[in-house]
Amino acid sequence: MTETITTELVSLDEPLGDDKRAVIHALAARVAAQGRATDADALAADAWAREQKDETGLPGGIAIPHAKSAAVTQASLAFARLKPGVPFGAPDGPADLVFLIAAPEGAAEAHLAVLSKLARSLMQEDFTSALRSATSADEVVHIVRRAIGEEAAAEPTPVSASAAPSSTAAPATAPQAEGAIPPAPQSSGATPELTVDGRPARIVAVTSCATGIAHTFMAADALSAAGKKAGIDLVVEPQGSSGYKALPKDVIERADAVIFATDVDVREPQRFAGKPVVRSGVKRGIEQPTQMIAEAVAAAKDPQAQRVTGDAAASTQTTADRPGAGASIQRWLLTGVSYMIPFVAGGGLLMALGFLLGGYEVSNDAASVIIQNSLWELPAGGLGQYLGSVAFMIGNTSMGFLVAALAGYIAFAIADRPGIAPGFVAGAVAVLMNAGFIGGIVGGLLAGGVAWWLGRLDAPRWLRGLMPVVIIPLLASIVASGLMVLFLGRPIAWLMEQMTNGLNDLAATGLIVVVGVIVGLMMCFDLGGPVNKVAYAFAVAGLGTASATNTTPYLIMAAVMCAGMVPPLAMALASTVLARNLFTPVERENGKAAWLLGASFISEGAIPFAAADPLRVIPATMVGGAVTGALSMLFAVESRAPHGGLFVWFAIEPFWGFLVALAAGTVVSALVVVALKKWVAPKEFAEAEKAPAAQVPATV
Repeated sequence: MTETITTELVSLDEPLGDDKRAVIHALAARVAAQGRATDADALAADAWAREQKDETGLPGGIAIPHAKSAAVTQASLAFARLKPGVPFGAPDGPADLVFLIAAPEGAAEAHLAVLSKLARSLMQEDFTSALRSATSADEVVHIVRRAIGEEAAAEPTPVSASAAPSSTAAPATAPQAEGAIPPAPQSSGATPELTVDGRPARIVAVTSCATGIAHTFMAADALSAAGKKAGIDLVVEPQGSSGYKALPKDVIERADAVIFATDVDVREPQRFAGKPVVRSGVKRGIEQPTQMIAEAVAAAKDPQAQRVTGDAAASTQTTADRPGAGASIQRWLLTGVSYMIPFVAGGGLLMALGFLLGGYEVSNDAASVIIQNSLWELPAGGLGQYLGSVAFMIGNTSMGFLVAALAGYIAFAIADRPGIAPGFVAGAVAVLMNAGFIGGIVGGLLAGGVAWWLGRLDAPRWLRGLMPVVIIPLLASIVASGLMVLFLGRPIAWLMEQMTNGLNDLAATGLIVVVGVIVGLMMCFDLGGPVNKVAYAFAVAGLGTASATNTTPYLIMAAVMCAGMVPPLAMALASTVLARNLFTPVERENGKAAWLLGASFISEGAIPFAAADPLRVIPATMVGGAVTGALSMLFAVESRAPHGGLFVWFAIEPFWGFLVALAAGTVVSALVVVALKKWVAPKEFAEAEKAPAAQVPATV
């Protein structure tokens, strides 16, 4: 790793300005002057924006302005010892020791870990005393480098138990999570105020800040040190930018209370569900750790204390109680599809806009048009062809990420951030092998599984920083993509080819209507759930293979979109026009919103109705969806846009056929649901009408 601080980044007893903004700008200028940032003003602006959110002055005459900035090219520390000090917002007065912590916007975890070590060192009195007594910039550089581990001459001095390796045995009964700060050996025992049931209190804490570099770890160390001094068992989970390791389940279970000293959302808060909790910003964890511990112990003794809400099942359930493989796979697939949809929606609408501007022949030579022409040198088709080509190619490029994004975010759902890169690579390989979206799903599952397994290996301490950014992406990409290339890609490509040929054969024999019925049923079965998403993903993936001579994908896309609009429109028609008295007031209000949701092709607009009455609503919508899918195919309706509903009318042909199919399915579904509500278990509905109705919000 390159040097984080150099003598050129140190200022000793020099006037840098009368206020903190001037000091920040002066230090940012030093960073830029050394070629570590491209723009001093941009870095200073980012640090000042962070300062405006929460002042970075700390007790003891310390200030740590910091920022992640796109202007920073190399993680750096700039230091100033000020005489006189400058106020940075600390309660005890001005700061005379100021570190500007500058991290690149996409800083590697190893760099962030180094910067976090500095933040922890600032909590040590011998470290700050050495900085105040240093006589040269070179001496300051050596002090800081030793503290952050860039010099091997001396190891960083541990603060309480925070620097102890994770293998250090905890005084409680369970091993500590890697990255957590274990409880320090107790001093002389807790006072009666800090005991629970006659023993020292057991507290767990989580710390985090907006950047996850400095305050996160300083608060963790301050709480750890205060817990040691108080004689209690306190374990901290710092959730920083370089990642975090969750506290062991049994440690959380035995805890009497929880401290959340955070400026951002706690990750996986359901682990602490039901525990008494004390909440504050991260700075209070640095400035008032003793008070927070006292409040946490008091909360543990108070039956009326605030508690962490949420379902603790995810953290306390036994292996037998955990979701099965089917439920887990469903969650992974839905995550991948949900992240894929923005690529599809934006890219598909741009392609449709390209057809509108340049005509349906624009796709034939759009790439050459945007390369060989410009606004000042228009093609033969004029401005419309040029702008249409630009829109089409941007949209087509976005659609090219479809399979890779699907695979990448399936892997993300399984293994978190370390799974993204190998997932994307496996998806790209699936495209290379012509394995389509099925190949993307398989590749994503493989990449995520391998990344998840690698992430749970007990790597040596020196290797842990490289695991999530180098080792896991490298090995998971080799395994997942290698399997796709060597064994799986060709069989999946063959399967996709057979499916495509089968659809083309159906179209040729006039049985394409059957396909319309099937996709119509699938789109209306679970209203945005996995079956709906499979049908939609299949249709969207097919658009990439469509052409003037192969229009079957356009037919399928039209049927899928048209059928997916039926459920919300049918519920809107039934609840606001045909039979208002059969729906609750809340459902009638949801029906008004469902008009717009349905017109926009958002099937989830029918979820409030299906959630309240699934046995009547879902069959009704499926009947209408089948009718719409069949008529769409019968009228040979084609859609070149994958999303947008009625608002992409220009990409649908013939549009009258689309409207007729949509209207027919909507009316059929509405009539069926009204009939079911009138004549199937009407007594049950009447009883539900008498009870207070609970509103179910529409999902958009």
